[in-house]
Amino acid sequence: MANLHAAILTSLAADSLAMGAHWEYDQKRIEDALGRVSTLLPPTLTQYHPNRGAGDLSHYGDQVLVLLDTVTAAGRFDLHAFCTAWQARMKDYDGYLDRATRETLRNLDEGLPPERSGALSSDFSAAARIAPLFTVHGDDAAALVAAARAQTLMTHNSPLVADGAEFFARTVLGVLGGATVREALDAAAEAGYAHLPAEDWLAFTYLSADEDARMAIARFGQSCGMKAAFHGVVHLVTRYEDTPQDALVENVMAGGDSCARGLMAGLILGARHGELACAPAWCNGLTCLPFLRQCLGRVL
Repeated sequence: MANLHAAILTSLAADSLAMGAHWEYDQKRIEDALGRVSTLLPPTLTQYHPNRGAGDLSHYGDQVLVLLDTVTAAGRFDLHAFCTAWQARMKDYDGYLDRATRETLRNLDEGLPPERSGALSSDFSAAARIAPLFTVHGDDAAALVAAARAQTLMTHNSPLVADGAEFFARTVLGVLGGATVREALDAAAEAGYAHLPAEDWLAFTYLSADEDARMAIARFGQSCGMKAAFHGVVHLVTRYEDTPQDALVENVMAGGDSCARGLMAGLILGARHGELACAPAWCNGLTCLPFLRQCLGRVL
């Protein structure tokens, strides 16, 4: 678990790096307006994050911080504690509220418990939120998987996305244990999933090994859904395993839901390479860095 701190930091830095072009789908517009995005930028190409500046996080990253605060305070994942903290944070949130968040808030207001409050959404973002769980359950695969699935289903009532959260939790655990990215992905696929055809999806993605990330992700799909994001993340972390910072830059340049892809790609590559995965300017430029250190100081 030596690289865990760096993995969490890189995950959040990748989200922040992507926010400058988040949800811009035109790759040429990103290139023309911003050049090759290798620094933290304010979100200028779209209107989704009007109250955020350079070094801030998207609404995905802010939810990661809620999860990190609750698990490090308690020393374990507790669904009801996370739900209470998440609801309090998102109810008066000054950033973007996506459809899944709005629907989950409505369900909670109507009295549904967190086990049944999730929106009918197959977006990848909830599965990409899992980094904090490794701080308290990194030595217990069963507890880690259960927590990854539960926190996902709280906001996204999709068995496919829950399977995706489990798959990537197993992948990161394997990488933290010393496996290469490809070894960890293949081992995670062997767990078997009711709704996620992990082995088939991996085999399809591996065919793009020599393809430029922008072209591959445009072909896989740049959108928020689980399938497109799965292919995009796997391509990034295998194609650029030895050059992790390039992976996170190319993620931004590929456009679309780059923040969600970035959270997971950063987590995997941070687990693989430690501090080398994250450019110092990215890590040091995060406005949440003092809070992140405070939370991690409780458990690491």
